[in-house]
Amino acid sequence: MRFILNWGRRYSLWVFNFGLACCAIEFIATTMSRHDFIRFGVIPFANGPRQADLMIVSGTVTDKMAPAVKRLYEQMPDPKYVISFGACSNTGGPYWDSYCVTKGVDQIIPVDVYVPGCPPRPEALLHGIMKLQEKIAAESLGERYAPPGG
Repeated sequence: MRFILNWGRRYSLWVFNFGLACCAIEFIATTMSRHDFIRFGVIPFANGPRQADLMIVSGTVTDKMAPAVKRLYEQMPDPKYVISFGACSNTGGPYWDSYCVTKGVDQIIPVDVYVPGCPPRPEALLHGIMKLQEKIAAESLGERYAPPGG
């Protein structure tokens, strides 16, 4: 039963793209016919956070934008996953020393897969999606939703 549930979740990921900077263009390139990540069972451009189960944060997250990222993440139904796409969303990128840049989206929400690069290539996002699918395939829902300390 676990295999069937994980298989269904693995190959039907609805993406909520949170494109904040130049990495969003690379995300869009991944949806086009040359790379076409729909063949992996990833459906781009969900109508909103309530229909999505994968958030891809691409670009510089500023302190002003951080509450919006967190709010939209909290609106997503469980199980939900996050891919941090690009150096700016991973660590702040070249703007890490700025007073207004968050030092990585993992300061706000939990991240499942990090995709490095500035900007990362579409192939790197495809690799990150395959890593996330491997993680979903090995996941146990009982362990994921077990009460803390129990």
